[in-house]
Amino acid sequence: MVASQGYAARFRRASADDVEGAIRRLSAVQLDSISAVDRAHRLTLGSRIGAFADTVVSDLLATGRVFEYWAHEACLLPIELWPHMRRTMQGKGHWGIFDRALREHGELVEPILARIRDEGPLGSRAFEGQGPGVDAMWDWKPAKAILEALWDRGDLVIIGRRSFQRSYELAERVIPKQWLDAPVPTEEQTLRTLALLAVEARGALTEAAIREHWRLKGGKARLHHHLEALVDEGQLSKVDVDDGGAPFYLPPAGELLETPAPPTLVCPFDNLVWDRPLLERLFGFRHLIEVYKREHERQYGYYVLPLVAGDKFVGRADVKADRVEGALRIKRFTPEPKVRGNVADKLERAAAKLARVLGLERLEL
Repeated sequence: MVASQGYAARFRRASADDVEGAIRRLSAVQLDSISAVDRAHRLTLGSRIGAFADTVVSDLLATGRVFEYWAHEACLLPIELWPHMRRTMQGKGHWGIFDRALREHGELVEPILARIRDEGPLGSRAFEGQGPGVDAMWDWKPAKAILEALWDRGDLVIIGRRSFQRSYELAERVIPKQWLDAPVPTEEQTLRTLALLAVEARGALTEAAIREHWRLKGGKARLHHHLEALVDEGQLSKVDVDDGGAPFYLPPAGELLETPAPPTLVCPFDNLVWDRPLLERLFGFRHLIEVYKREHERQYGYYVLPLVAGDKFVGRADVKADRVEGALRIKRFTPEPKVRGNVADKLERAAAKLARVLGLERLEL
């Protein structure tokens, strides 16, 4: 599983093609707004392909080479998944606020679409109004709620961000025609496709972990028989594990990679750490994200990156990127219990690589 992630051993620079290819290999790359070190998608991609220009992802979105939609969470996705996501777009939506917005402010839909059609991509700041002030998390003005609802149902796409504020465009002007007009696959086709992509991207997954990869609803009854059929057809292999737990599904060749990962500081929203029960079972590693806790409640720090080396989690680093001073600061490092070898050297190597990817000149350990 670690080897399949493809973490880079040394610093490199990446092109737009490299970024698009990495998103495709990973199947989905999670987005998050926290920027204590860098945005989550940039950390996840950078640990594999190195440094790339700030404009690359927006360019890929604006030209329909990738798109943003709900997967594990809000994610960057390869464009060929668009037809599969249309099944969800045509459904009931992901959050009650979207349905409620369309019910309560449906009169805004056509004027918003008309403005974007006439003026080009727009952000929510281009529209007047304010939120009701009831729920801090969802305190959106009506126009923002409608923009999000239209994105959720596939009428709009996100083509980039300014200060992490989304810019919306008509899907018909961005998504390539071959994918925009493609028929919606059957549920069986979509579930099988998603299962194969998850296993290929992650190397080996349990059934529960495949569901978690895409946040699939419906439990075992929805997915299990499709996995068994893929095994019968030779598209997946199934491996029992000597701990007596749930079996793993692997790519059909069944070959376990043994290439160790170079020391790497992993984004707390990285694909490798998406499934916490799986991490505890395989690595004995309990992944914590503490940015939402009060300072005195944190055990390891504010923005903590797990340190992976070989096939083990060897520690956790509370990291801060100071771009004004050009420094990457390791504010605190906590080694995992019973770790052997020179962990300090592994931390320094991983941090130095991360600093170069971020374009920071100085490393403070």
